[in-house]
Amino acid sequence: MRHSLVLLPLLLAPAVGAQTNASHLFLDHEPLALRLETDLHALTRDRGTQRKDHPGTLQYGSGSDSGSLAVKLRTRGIFRLKTCSFPPIRLDLPSHKVDGTPFAGEDRLKLVTHCQRDRLSERNLLREYALYRVLNAVTDTSFRVRLAHVTYVDSARHDTIIRYGFLIESDTALAARIAATPVRANNVYDPVIEASYMTLVAVFQYLIGNNDWSVWGRHNMAVFQKTAAPRPLLAVPYDFDFSGAVNAPYASPPPQVPIKTVRERWYRGFCQPDSVLLGAIARFRAAKDSMYANVRAVPDLPEGDVRNVLQYFDDFFKVIENPGAVRREFVRNCRTIQLR
Repeated sequence: MRHSLVLLPLLLAPAVGAQTNASHLFLDHEPLALRLETDLHALTRDRGTQRKDHPGTLQYGSGSDSGSLAVKLRTRGIFRLKTCSFPPIRLDLPSHKVDGTPFAGEDRLKLVTHCQRDRLSERNLLREYALYRVLNAVTDTSFRVRLAHVTYVDSARHDTIIRYGFLIESDTALAARIAATPVRANNVYDPVIEASYMTLVAVFQYLIGNNDWSVWGRHNMAVFQKTAAPRPLLAVPYDFDFSGAVNAPYASPPPQVPIKTVRERWYRGFCQPDSVLLGAIARFRAAKDSMYANVRAVPDLPEGDVRNVLQYFDDFFKVIENPGAVRREFVRNCRTIQLR
């Protein structure tokens, strides 16, 4: 597909209510104890085009270090909303009441939930959480996450579900932390993203075996513009459940890539000079120990899952240590810029 290559300085929307300080919620990696009470049956059935807010109560912490907030809940997502028996959730927090709580500085948070009620879904969720932490080890320009042990209480039926979930740092908080502004415009073309960062992201997607992303389509990518000159654009990835490293039972490659399973890798980055590509690869080589340590540190991720993820990563590192394999995987398959 051909696209017009244009810079977009006039298509920025200012971050409404941007915080001046990054949230402290994501600085601690101990699982957060949460209790979320709402009419769960009504919430989980709300999957149409006109989804609404559902009132709920969010309790956090335990003992003397605990509290509660009245929140609004809304189902979110596209594929998982259609496929999963338990939908992803957005938490709308009362911004005037979060000071002094773990949620200070936050307003709206995505809660990634288990897809089905079986143990495999929870394991896949923990693997996806691990991938966010892996990217955190490579670059701070990435969404931070906080694991949570969530008790879901159905206020209408008094049913209880206890599962792991994780919270994702909001666009607003990430923008404040990296001194940037969210870009709300559609149809941002990959080559206008700062080359070193975009290549880093593309190599990361190759590492985890993920092809379920598009900068142009704004699919699983949040775009930001740095506030300091020369104000480069950055496309920060999220949602990694379709990756080979997670290997969810519902995941399959998109039709535009010539692979049969998500466990196969395919590089979708644009062609760059060796200095840019090798610079990105060097970042992963330098961060390898921290990346592996972050996977091993995920609570309750079975040893077999840890081993499976790290062996999958081992194959990536074998590639980047072999100049011929680097040329085969990253140079021959890179996308060329096509201008009208």
